[in-house]
Amino acid sequence: MNLRAAEDESTAQEIYIPADIEWQRLDKSKFFFLGAALFSGLSAALYPAVVLKTRQQVAHSQVSCARTSVWIFENEGFRGFYRGFGTSLTGTIPARALYMTALEVTKSNVGTAATRLGFHETTASAIANAAAGLSAAMSAQLVWTPVDVISQRLMAQGGCGEATKSSVSNSNPSPSCKYLNGIDAFKKIVNTDGIRGLYRGFGISILTYAPSNAAWWASYSVAQRLIWGGIGCFLCKKDEDRLENQILNVHTTNNATDNRLKPDAKAVMAVQGLSAAMAGGLSALITMPLDTIKTRLQVLDGDENGRKGPSVGQTVRNLVREGGWMACYRGLGPRWASMSLSATTMITTYEFLKRLSAKNHEVLT
Repeated sequence: MNLRAAEDESTAQEIYIPADIEWQRLDKSKFFFLGAALFSGLSAALYPAVVLKTRQQVAHSQVSCARTSVWIFENEGFRGFYRGFGTSLTGTIPARALYMTALEVTKSNVGTAATRLGFHETTASAIANAAAGLSAAMSAQLVWTPVDVISQRLMAQGGCGEATKSSVSNSNPSPSCKYLNGIDAFKKIVNTDGIRGLYRGFGISILTYAPSNAAWWASYSVAQRLIWGGIGCFLCKKDEDRLENQILNVHTTNNATDNRLKPDAKAVMAVQGLSAAMAGGLSALITMPLDTIKTRLQVLDGDENGRKGPSVGQTVRNLVREGGWMACYRGLGPRWASMSLSATTMITTYEFLKRLSAKNHEVLT
C-alpha cells in the first residue's frame, strides 16, 4: 500500500511516508522462507486464543473465557492450549504462501489498473487493498479449510472431558478420544464423509473470510489515512524547532527546507500496528456469527444412521435455541483479542518481512 495517499493536502505541512515495496522488488525465495519462519512463530503465540474461542463456540451453554482457561489448564495442562497445533502449523505454511502471493500480485496489478483508469490515488489504494484481501482469502481457503476442519476437531475434543452442557465442572467426559492426532482425524473424516468431509463449511468459510479480508485491508488503509491526517493536524500546531527533538524530523533536500515531515521507522510501525488493531477488532465483531456457524459445521458429525451433519439453517436454529441470538457471539472475547493482536503483529511482521526481502537490500525509512 502506498501510504503517501494518507497525506492531507489541506494541512500546512505534509507527512512524507515511505512508498510500499512492490511485488516486483521482492526477493521471492527470501520472502517465502523468512515468511514461513516469522508467521509460524506468530501462529504459535496466538494459538491458545484460537483454542479458547473454539471451545466456547462448540459448547452447549455459555462458559466464561476465564473458567474455560482454568479448566483446560487443570485437566489437560499447558499442552491443552496447543491441541491440534501441529496440524494447524503444517497447513499454515502453504496457506500463508498462497495468501501472500495472491495478496501482493493482486494489489500490484489492481492498483496499477485503477490508477490508469483515472482513479485518485487514495481511491485506487482502497480498491487495490480490498481486491487483494478478497483474492488472498479465497486462495488460502483452498488449503486452509481441510486443515481448519481437522485442527478444530482436535481442539474441540479437548482432553476427552470437555465441558458441554451445564458448566465446566459438571461436564460428562467422553469414554475416549475420538481422534488420536491429525493423521488419525484425516483418515476417519475421509472414511466417513470422503474428501467433501474435509471441505465442510468451505462455502461459509469463503463468506466469512473473503469479505472479512476485503473489509480488513480496506479499513486498514482508511485507518492509516485517518491517523496520519490526525498526526499532521496536530504537528501543524507545533514549532519546527520542537519537531526536530521529537520522533518526526524535518526532511530537507537540495539545501532547501521541505515542509514535509518524515516519520522514522518506529513511528511508521506504531501507526501500522494501531491501524491493524482497529481494523482487526471491527472485522471480528462483524464476522463473529458467521465464524461461530462455520466452526459448528466443521466440528459436528452426522448421526449414527449415516445422515449428514446439520445444515446451516439447523445450526443457526440450534444456537438460538441454546442461548438466543447472543449464542452466535460465544467466543467473541478470545476472537476479538486474537484478531486484534494477530492483525497488529501480522502487519508489523509482514512489513518487516518485506523490508528484509527487498532486492539489493533496500531498506526504506
